[in-house]
Amino acid sequence: MEEPKKENGSNHKRKKIAGIVFAVLLVAGAVTLYFYLSYKATHISTDDAFVEARIYTIAPKIAGTVKVVHVVDNQMVRKGDLLFEIDPADYDAKMKEAASSADSETAKVAEYQAKVKTARAQLELQEANLRQSELDIQRAETLFGKGAISKERYEKTKTGYDVTRAELKATREQLHQAESSIATQSSAVMVTKAKLKSAELNLGYTNIYAPADGRVTKKSVEQGNQVQPGQPLLAVVALDDIWVTANFKETQLKKIRPGQKVEIKVDTFSGETFSGKVDSVMAGTGAAFSLFTPENATGNYVKIVQRIPVKIVLDKEKKDNPSQVLRAGMSVVPTVIVE
Repeated sequence: MEEPKKENGSNHKRKKIAGIVFAVLLVAGAVTLYFYLSYKATHISTDDAFVEARIYTIAPKIAGTVKVVHVVDNQMVRKGDLLFEIDPADYDAKMKEAASSADSETAKVAEYQAKVKTARAQLELQEANLRQSELDIQRAETLFGKGAISKERYEKTKTGYDVTRAELKATREQLHQAESSIATQSSAVMVTKAKLKSAELNLGYTNIYAPADGRVTKKSVEQGNQVQPGQPLLAVVALDDIWVTANFKETQLKKIRPGQKVEIKVDTFSGETFSGKVDSVMAGTGAAFSLFTPENATGNYVKIVQRIPVKIVLDKEKKDNPSQVLRAGMSVVPTVIVE
């Protein structure tokens, strides 16, 4: 009878131990769940996030033949560095032609100004002649009325007065025409100077410079290529001005605000954590700004949780680390730490 008692005691002990273990596991699970939920409540993350940078597409403003290319793929350039040159021979000739035309039209203005001076001097002379003719006609009328001169002499004096008045009128018209010619010629000078300015600009466009610090990417230009205005030839990616675009679910945005701290993990640099902060939240979902926006007013509707882009800027000390240069398009996992 002693053996069954020992066996019952052993089973009871095992059940007690199993209960204690189960209770411990239950408590541990509850504590783990509590801390997990607490963490998720203050740490909002997404894996739909990428590094972005300012990309400058380089295209010529004029057509021509590429004379020299000064850069290679992935080369680091500084703002103002010469990237490539277009043969300037044709544009240099056009500029010289425009300069010659501008000089010629400017010289004509000087000629018309000299004509205006001559016409004004002639006008002063005719005005003096008219004053003298007015005195002559007045005397002639007085003398003719007294019978001191003949009718023929009076008529000749009157005719001379009329001729002087007509000459004065003609001289005034010549002066007006000369002054109008100056205005017209001045407009022609402005047109030729505008053409000269355009020719100078086109000549300057034969040298294409880097718009910002960055790396040369997508280079497709070679020496001897014929290029057209607006043709993309390469791109400059400014790696000193990068940020993260994180697409959070609309259900996650309730607590996200600009200025909140963000921890960023980059797939390329495992084990490293970058820091940053929320800069801004986009004014609409990604679908709202897509090329073909969804039309939910037709057919059957299936509700899909939308994603809204959030811009995250990185802290400077991490962004400037040369051993951990972030590239445009890298996948990252940002975690926003909320209150």
